[in-house]
Amino acid sequence: MIRRILHVDMDAFYASVEQRDDPELRGRPVAVGGTSRRGVVAAASYEARRFGVRSAMPSHEAVRRCPALVFRKARFEVYREEARRIREIFRRYTDLVEPLSLDEAYLDVTQPKLGPPSATLTAQEIKRDIRRETGLTASAGVAGSKFVAKAASAFEKPDGLTVVRPEEASTFIERLPVDSFPGVGPRTAEKLESLGVTTGRELRLLTEVELVRHFGKRGRFFHRLAHDRDERPVEPHRERKSIGAERTFEVDLSELGALRDALGEIAARVAERLEHADARGRTVTLKLKDSDFRTTTRQTTLEHPVREVDELRRVAGRLLEAPAAPCGAIRLLGITVSSLDSPDEDPVQLVLPFRWHG
Repeated sequence: MIRRILHVDMDAFYASVEQRDDPELRGRPVAVGGTSRRGVVAAASYEARRFGVRSAMPSHEAVRRCPALVFRKARFEVYREEARRIREIFRRYTDLVEPLSLDEAYLDVTQPKLGPPSATLTAQEIKRDIRRETGLTASAGVAGSKFVAKAASAFEKPDGLTVVRPEEASTFIERLPVDSFPGVGPRTAEKLESLGVTTGRELRLLTEVELVRHFGKRGRFFHRLAHDRDERPVEPHRERKSIGAERTFEVDLSELGALRDALGEIAARVAERLEHADARGRTVTLKLKDSDFRTTTRQTTLEHPVREVDELRRVAGRLLEAPAAPCGAIRLLGITVSSLDSPDEDPVQLVLPFRWHG
């Protein structure tokens, strides 16, 4: 049986909720996030994106690019409630729903619970239900695999629907920019470009042996995706193991104040991603890479789960100053939160004792 996979992605979710709830914001460039020196954009409306404003961008940079930008403080309880309503819509059509975050999910509609066995018609119905019941729009991709469905959902945003039939998948993949492949971040994209690879078509020209030599086990995954061999199932109960962010500096940092400022920006990005995934965690890991490319990690496990930016900044700051061998000038800092919990209860203020594991 040919699989029918949907990837449904809400359009500028947080910003769209703010524009829906405040008519004065409609048609204006809106960003959700903080406006302090360490503030970070959590989401940007499509009006703001035209100026180059993007999620995870420092707020001061967003204002520089778009002086008319209107900031709104994040209302995550509202976003979580909207996400719950949207997931209820998904589950009318299938029990095979794999949420990736508050605003996107995979659905296996090979055998839908409602309507005819047409993934395209099912996607249209889901989009109509979301608009009618929440006042928000979503974009969807329809394909035979998770990778192609997710890539397709980004093609006609906002309020788009892109269908990639099985016989069209190989051609579709060949035309994709290589940074749209899962696992290809900026540094991996740079390395692939140095190998002459910028598109799916060029990626297909490399053998599995070559890709494994350059990228380890990820290379085998890239090879499968490039050849349309993505058999990953939609997993309703998939658990995410960790959430993090890191930053490589153009100039190595050695002054503690500068490191703490950078750590604050990274903590804000991690906090935003935790909120976006509706998660929190008990273990915080600080990653440091020095000018000689030596990597050090420092980790602590807390009594209560953490998610708020101030808590993350405080914990990471303690790890930064914890007694350990000096690292010298730092070229990379990173924060990862693991031992993730489902936030069924309200967050609890962190309490002592603070345990450090070197």
